[in-house]
Amino acid sequence: MSLDIRQGDCLGLLREMPAGSVRCCVTSPPYWGLRDYGHGGQIGLEPTPEEYVARLVEVFREVRRVLADDGTLWLNLGDSYVGTSGAGTRVDHTNTGGAGTRSTSARPAGMRPGADNPLKAKDLVGIPWRVAFALQADGWYLRSDIIWAKPNPMPESVTDRPTKAHEYLFLLSKSARYYYDAAAISEPSVDPPGVSRGGALARFGRDEKLIAANAHRGDKIPVSDGSRNRRTVWTVPTQPFAEAHFAVMPEALVEPCILAGSAPGDTVLDPFAGSGTVGVVALRYGRRFIGCELNAEYAQMARRRVAGPLFAEVAP
Repeated sequence: MSLDIRQGDCLGLLREMPAGSVRCCVTSPPYWGLRDYGHGGQIGLEPTPEEYVARLVEVFREVRRVLADDGTLWLNLGDSYVGTSGAGTRVDHTNTGGAGTRSTSARPAGMRPGADNPLKAKDLVGIPWRVAFALQADGWYLRSDIIWAKPNPMPESVTDRPTKAHEYLFLLSKSARYYYDAAAISEPSVDPPGVSRGGALARFGRDEKLIAANAHRGDKIPVSDGSRNRRTVWTVPTQPFAEAHFAVMPEALVEPCILAGSAPGDTVLDPFAGSGTVGVVALRYGRRFIGCELNAEYAQMARRRVAGPLFAEVAP
């Protein structure tokens, strides 16, 4: 077992890490305007979405440096709406997060409607895509947007829009070619094993046939092995964690990221470790884990959760 959960500002901790030392990063940063963790300079309470995005770009620039050339970043982010609060503006995180523990508990200081703030009351802020496009512009390859579909979303009282039941998970890479184990996260096929897929391919047209033929070296009709490439909608129930008073990433959401983005023995990084979900899954599948956490209480919680009694023997 290799476990290293470091307490402190993630940007400073990342700058101390050697380049190319991590194979895969799986993380969910603090959402914009969600919670005040009581630390000066914390990410998430910036006055505007633009400042929040800039802070994350700076952090993930360091993540890209510590990633191996064939490394990947799996980034989970939720969105929010703008609500009104007196003469100011607040961020409404209705139904954001995993187990109903995320709520509107922090207002970005200085965010006010007006000429310099195009956000209007009731606007969807679009934080996930703002961050994704900014990372793309900073040099990352934006390879996939994955929908985390929640079958058990928190109910909402709204009657003028659908109830929000999803978040985004982005797959980004450092290089055009990168490590990705598609077989490790394949899903059951609609075609039984051993059955020719020629009939099914015919329904999709000639181009699909050519693609399948090239992939199988020649003019052979592909035969199903009972699996297919993972799709981009992942239905994963939210998962509560008794010790945390904030929502945590479900282990089932983290598992395919680690299995596809790393091999046993590789190092997995989470610069916003929180309660340690990524570390739990990484160690379960034989990976090494490095986590960064600003809050000392959460860092200790993550250590207890990830390693249990074993950590007590090695903790400083």
